[in-house]
Amino acid sequence: MVYRIYVEKKPGFDVEAEGLKKELVSLLGVAGLTGLRLLNRYDVEGIDEALFEQCASTVFSEPPVDNTYAELPQFEGVSFAVEYLPGQFDQRADSAAECIQLISQGERPLVRSAKVYLLQGSLTEAEVAEIKKYVINPVEAREASLEPKTTLKMEYPVPTAVKVLDGFNELDEEGLKDFIAKQGLAMDLGDIKFCQEYFRSEKRDPTITEIKMIDTYWSDHCRHTTFGTILDDVQIDDEVVQAAFDRYMAMRKDLGRENKPRCMMDLATIGAKELKKQGILKNLDESEEINACTVKIKCDVNGKDEDWLFLFKNETHNHPTEIEPFGGAATCIGGAIRDPLSGRSYVYQAMRVTGAGDPLKPVSETLPGKLPQRKLVTTAAAGYSSYGNQIGLATGQVDEIYHPGYVAKRMEIGAVVGATPASHVRRECPAPGDVIVLLGGRTGRDGIGGATGSSKAHNLESLDHCGAEVQKGNAPIERKLQRLFRREDACKMIKRCNDFGAGGVSVAIGELADGLYIDLNKVTKKYDGLDGTELAISESQERMAVALAPEDVDKFIAIATEENLEATPVAKVTEEKRLNMVWNGVSIVNISREFLNSNGAEKHQNVHIEKGAVWQPQWSGITFAHKMKAMVGDLNVCSKKGLAERFDSTIGAATVLMPFGGAYQLTPQNAMVAKLPVDGETSTCSGMAWGYNPYLMSANQYVGARMAVVESVTKLVATGFRYEDAYLTFQEYFERLGSKPERWGKPLAALLGALDAQIGLGIGSIGGKDSMSGSFEQLDVPPTLVSFATAIGKANRVVSTEFKKPESTVVLIRPILDPETGCPNFFSLKANYKMVEQMIEEGMVAAACSVGYGGLAEALFKMGLGNRIGFKMMADKSTAEMFAPMYGSIVLEMVSDSPAGELLGETTKEYTFECCGEKMDMAELQEIWEAKLEPVYPYRKAGANVEPIDGKLAAPAAAPKIGIAKPKVIIPVFPGTNCEYDTAKAFARAGADPEILVIRNLTPADVTASCEALVKAIGQSQIVMLPGGFSGGDEPDGSAKFIASFFRSPAVTEAVRELLQKRDGLMLGICNGFQALIKLGLVPYGDIRPITAYDPTLTFNTIGRHQSMLVRTRIASTGSPWLSKCAVGDEHTVAISHGEGRFVAPQNVLDELVKNGQVATQYVDLDGQPTMDQSYNPNGSLLAIEGITSPDGRVFGKMGHSERSGEYLYKNVTGDKYQPIFEGGVDYFKI
Repeated sequence: MVYRIYVEKKPGFDVEAEGLKKELVSLLGVAGLTGLRLLNRYDVEGIDEALFEQCASTVFSEPPVDNTYAELPQFEGVSFAVEYLPGQFDQRADSAAECIQLISQGERPLVRSAKVYLLQGSLTEAEVAEIKKYVINPVEAREASLEPKTTLKMEYPVPTAVKVLDGFNELDEEGLKDFIAKQGLAMDLGDIKFCQEYFRSEKRDPTITEIKMIDTYWSDHCRHTTFGTILDDVQIDDEVVQAAFDRYMAMRKDLGRENKPRCMMDLATIGAKELKKQGILKNLDESEEINACTVKIKCDVNGKDEDWLFLFKNETHNHPTEIEPFGGAATCIGGAIRDPLSGRSYVYQAMRVTGAGDPLKPVSETLPGKLPQRKLVTTAAAGYSSYGNQIGLATGQVDEIYHPGYVAKRMEIGAVVGATPASHVRRECPAPGDVIVLLGGRTGRDGIGGATGSSKAHNLESLDHCGAEVQKGNAPIERKLQRLFRREDACKMIKRCNDFGAGGVSVAIGELADGLYIDLNKVTKKYDGLDGTELAISESQERMAVALAPEDVDKFIAIATEENLEATPVAKVTEEKRLNMVWNGVSIVNISREFLNSNGAEKHQNVHIEKGAVWQPQWSGITFAHKMKAMVGDLNVCSKKGLAERFDSTIGAATVLMPFGGAYQLTPQNAMVAKLPVDGETSTCSGMAWGYNPYLMSANQYVGARMAVVESVTKLVATGFRYEDAYLTFQEYFERLGSKPERWGKPLAALLGALDAQIGLGIGSIGGKDSMSGSFEQLDVPPTLVSFATAIGKANRVVSTEFKKPESTVVLIRPILDPETGCPNFFSLKANYKMVEQMIEEGMVAAACSVGYGGLAEALFKMGLGNRIGFKMMADKSTAEMFAPMYGSIVLEMVSDSPAGELLGETTKEYTFECCGEKMDMAELQEIWEAKLEPVYPYRKAGANVEPIDGKLAAPAAAPKIGIAKPKVIIPVFPGTNCEYDTAKAFARAGADPEILVIRNLTPADVTASCEALVKAIGQSQIVMLPGGFSGGDEPDGSAKFIASFFRSPAVTEAVRELLQKRDGLMLGICNGFQALIKLGLVPYGDIRPITAYDPTLTFNTIGRHQSMLVRTRIASTGSPWLSKCAVGDEHTVAISHGEGRFVAPQNVLDELVKNGQVATQYVDLDGQPTMDQSYNPNGSLLAIEGITSPDGRVFGKMGHSERSGEYLYKNVTGDKYQPIFEGGVDYFKI
């Protein structure tokens, strides 16, 4: 029996439907659309009717905000439904099935979800077709039938054999060309001939699996084929570039590399080799594992230096994001995380840099075969942020670069940093007999062709044929992997590790050892029906392969099971150096390691570097004021706050600089900075910054790349890091090069510029990623080399960008330029860096900003935004000089008069910008800056003030009968929970004894065992803490249903009641935990009870997306034990990060909460006034409510992450960031 239910948001809560209607009317121009309703449809099989009815109001809907229907509502208009393609991961359906299992504690049922669109108005067939085209991306979804289903079970044909390509070895050249076309291979004729020669030597024809696997192995994505191409004749028209090339050739000779292939890979890596030889590049952790750049560092842990490893990596997913932006961007950050993760590190901060066309252009101007740029940028942002937020990775900086060339193919870069104690990492070469264990997610068809697809140019048909290439990520599984790899006992067993990126089993396991026997029948599958080829090459986002000694296998699997992860032995290391894959007892791949490692046929190419041009920005207007307005409204200068604030920037309680600084959180920062993820306290932090200008690079690739390096390093220095401590990693992204020498000249010139910068600064690039397929029809991406600079430093040295106070002296530190290149002279630049470093060390610098794209004018303007401080120019600067890019220069706000640098002027209390004889209102400039991208990335909405609440609990909790010096806190971790480490640390700091308990749900037995374990733990604890996160991915269509489902188990419910009502216990829920408390009834009622349509709840933010920032909250009542160390009126600055924090309730319930003193905290503005203004009340909570308590105050729920506090955090935002609620709860038991 298949049960069906439709769920629709009630009017006032239908944020998604209203937002989509607005898009369709304003963007698509469907003026006749008068109404739009969205319904979630769920089909369920494998449960009885009673359980289905029980889940209707707990899993599928929330009575306060949803209406439910057994049948599709009758209405006048057009209806259609959309569902994911078969085999594609559907987090909504998956989480619904998991929630039902938690309630039943039986087998997990089958669930399918779809979204139903009800369109009202006078619409033509063409308009309806246009709407469907806008909401259905054929790469991931399809139109679904509206008819009832008789079963959800999918019948899969069971394959039994893999095809042998009989006659392959006899094909002539034309036959091989035809073979490439028919099989859709990425390899060229030379590669396929090379394969044919090999299989002739093996005296057999290949299987289709072998050809597909080799195609993946040798793809540009996996093996950097373009960068490995031998460069024969190199012609250079530019004298500066020719001199750089001559220096490179001399370097090759000096390093003894004359017999090595002269290729772009050699050029990309030779700088680090030269600096190592000079003794400048030190502390590299070098091994055969090359998943991420790894550096040996000292980390201060509780005042003592320890040996740690610092890892960093940049990753792109340009092709997948172009055709399926949500999944492509999500798996970009997922892949970036797994590289340092496979190095056994904990990844703790990320940066996102993207490239796009103008998203403000009308949808009607979208090119055939393309998604609209606005759809691309917003959906990709939703995908990346959804995945990163769920995993619990702080995104420290988000920026988007706009250039018409990125219409050819989007750029999607994620760069991450990770760290781990060196003692956790064991590096050994796997030995014969060692076992390969597959860890994490299962294999499906939704991941085949990712590597080869990314290696191809994009064309008009790409959207129709690329469905299987782009996989939806399952972030909660990757979070479990992160937890596992943070455990010392697990990491110390791993000899070598690889992640499952492109190529799946064949690459991930295939790279671990030279000789391998892989049993494909042991590879865990999402569903039946996969053949050996699919099992061998399908990508999976949340899987790792680890090499273990045989005696460690059972212990490792047991630890993985504790972390709710599947772990399966699938392969063994063999003496013979061959990759052997067996399926159904038959060897379907058996290839020599030597052949695989050859990377295919040797490739050759001639190169021609044309003379570079000079780029100068041309701001429209005659006067300085006109140009200033044009500059602040430029897409590459204007505010990206509405984009950045959907990314969690504070998870991990380690963020030193918020993405936007100042009391108003408006000034973008030079770099992202975070403390290392230690168990305890530390002052050691990492910084990362990026540099790149697409217009400069388009004009002159040599200068553009050189300046990109300079810009990234200058930003680091301006943030308080020493340039000598910096390391680089590059992201190259160029057009499809083909065979034209001039096209090959662009990346070669860029790499020469980057090499000169490395040698000139003494900073090596020890990593990178190239993507060489940025073409669509006749369009090409701009030549792209993004430089990422990173360093380890001390948090007390970190300097932010925003002006701190009026009447400060402002100076410019500017390098001398080389006349032949127009670039900063490296000797001058390094001297300036040293001088700035010294001034920062001596506490002379209040704020610092690297000068870039918009010149001095941009730097000074942005420095003033955060605290609304003006600037008055005293130096004699021309308009042209104010807008010159000046890469390598730094503007400093001095604590006192500066002993060095050019005097520019002073900061002013008056919020104006005075320069070149003109005085401009900064508020007017700020409005232009903020408004430009607001149609795409909104973040502002004014609102009225509300009354401050001064409450007092009517029936506060009595003191406990028995005192406890160190109360025990139980912290359950559900799939998707990500704040447990921060929360446990906050409780430990307050004097409690926290225990983390992982809730396991892989099998019905796991669910039962977890239920029993939690009941026992609650019985032994005084406090139950529900931490933040995205339990169940905040699905199905609502947060914390996963937790609420589990706590409604009769045994858990009884344990909670016994704790609160008989043992004087306490409960605290923050963010996702607050959402669970309110869905259970524990707040405001103090007991677990059924929820009705008239109860309060937390629902989707009025802005319709995730919000992450610091907010100011006011204490409104102190009767709760949790608030015993606060006073009414106290204000705190706390982090928020959520998509569903909008507190709503009927008026009579609100009145009762106020009357009973249960409103604990309110959102307030900078004057302490509770408000509905979205800048301060980011979710639109009624009465500006941030937190409430149960009637006796024992249970407290709040949205703000009070656990995310600590020394050196959020240095660029003012306020009291320490809220002593944990101390209040702990001290309650000390009688």
